[in-house]
Amino acid sequence: MPADAVEMDGIERFTLHSAGLDVGSATSHLTISRLVLKRLGVELSNQLVVAERTELYRSPVTLTPYRSDTLIDADRLQDFFDAAYHEAGFTPAQVDTGVVIVTGEAANRPNAEELATRFAARSGAFICVAAGPHYEALLAAHGSGAVTLAQGGPPVLNVDIGGGTTKLSVVADGEVVRTGAFSVGARLVAHDCCGRLIRVEPPGRWMLDRIGSLVDVGDVIPEPVLEELTDLMVDLVLQVIDGQPRDELLQRLWVTEELPAGALRGIDTIIFSGGVSEFVYARETTDFGDLGHRLGAAIRKRIVDTGLARRVLEPAQGIRATVLGAGQHSVQASGVTGYLDDGVLPAIGLKVVAATVAEPAGLAAALTAAAQRFQIDGHMPPAAYALSITADPDYRLLRGIAQELVAVAEPDRPLVVVVVDADVAHALGRILRVEVGWAGPLIVLDGLTVGELNYLDVGRPLGAVGTVPVTVKSLTFLTR
Repeated sequence: MPADAVEMDGIERFTLHSAGLDVGSATSHLTISRLVLKRLGVELSNQLVVAERTELYRSPVTLTPYRSDTLIDADRLQDFFDAAYHEAGFTPAQVDTGVVIVTGEAANRPNAEELATRFAARSGAFICVAAGPHYEALLAAHGSGAVTLAQGGPPVLNVDIGGGTTKLSVVADGEVVRTGAFSVGARLVAHDCCGRLIRVEPPGRWMLDRIGSLVDVGDVIPEPVLEELTDLMVDLVLQVIDGQPRDELLQRLWVTEELPAGALRGIDTIIFSGGVSEFVYARETTDFGDLGHRLGAAIRKRIVDTGLARRVLEPAQGIRATVLGAGQHSVQASGVTGYLDDGVLPAIGLKVVAATVAEPAGLAAALTAAAQRFQIDGHMPPAAYALSITADPDYRLLRGIAQELVAVAEPDRPLVVVVVDADVAHALGRILRVEVGWAGPLIVLDGLTVGELNYLDVGRPLGAVGTVPVTVKSLTFLTR
């Protein structure tokens, strides 16, 4: 922006309040931040970027409550988040944007979708993600600072150890190029204050079997068993990240495709994040009734004994790396040239169906083919058609695109959402409505960078010129 330009609130500068709610298999917490979006230039159609991010509040970290072996206790968790909002001096209605992410083993629970939907409804717009291991690994790499560290430097490996899984992110030139996850985590085995087992997850059972222990829920777990189980977990983590020969048990523990040993070759810098990292870096000493403090301390000792410590750096964030990554990296804003019908926003959970357009002919067929990849039992989730226009977006091209979009639109799905990367959203919307005759609800947005592995949450217009905030979320698949 030129020095003489004025940053007018609602025109050149937008302030949002963002919430990050993280529901993990072991712990849950909430963060509230203030985001300042600014234009890249003085033209009103230019894209906005997140220019400032100020953390306003961090909740205490609580153990994720369960009401059975398989179900998270949504009522107790909601009470925790409500209390955190109150302590922060906010209500959910005062939150403009943000993300709820249900991660790790919590994302595999039968009521994970119910949790995300429930918190989305009460915790402000845009908040609804059940994050699989690939997406969780990516968010952790951003939140821990690994992505920033790798910009212009050598590759970095981020190792995020939580309650149920260990997520790996290989970061090169500031981009996460590979991710993977396996079932080693602090809360695969949990006990009460008397040492009596209260939960054993299936991977925890497999590891107990490996060391020859028959202890089960209700039994007091002996100290030697805890030590041997911890040592096995450390062995498994080090085998993966340090290129050691791998135990056959690892083949059973991978929750994504296995990362080959060669994928981590040549990485000289390692960062630990996630709940266990607080113990790896000796920033936490509390026993939460699981293996967290043992596992972190044992990893710390092992990396010192093996000389690996010289390669290990501290993260910008540890246990909060995932939720901070989500809050910072999911917000975009459409330009002001959009075409919006009244009363259709917000629109939540739109699956991006992407196509590149040089000529309109064949666009409908291309979008139909792309959409088929995302159908489940013949059903397609609510979609947003994302068009990357590579030719001059003149009237002929826009009218042709409009005709193709009407051809592919489903009669039983009346809301049509179109995203374009050129500043032609309003013109395209007018052609769709006035000339081509699309009579149903319509949203056309521009100035957004999205791809076919994204979902979109589109919020209500903000400020004096009606800029539309959008949350972009990566598509992930739970592989177990």
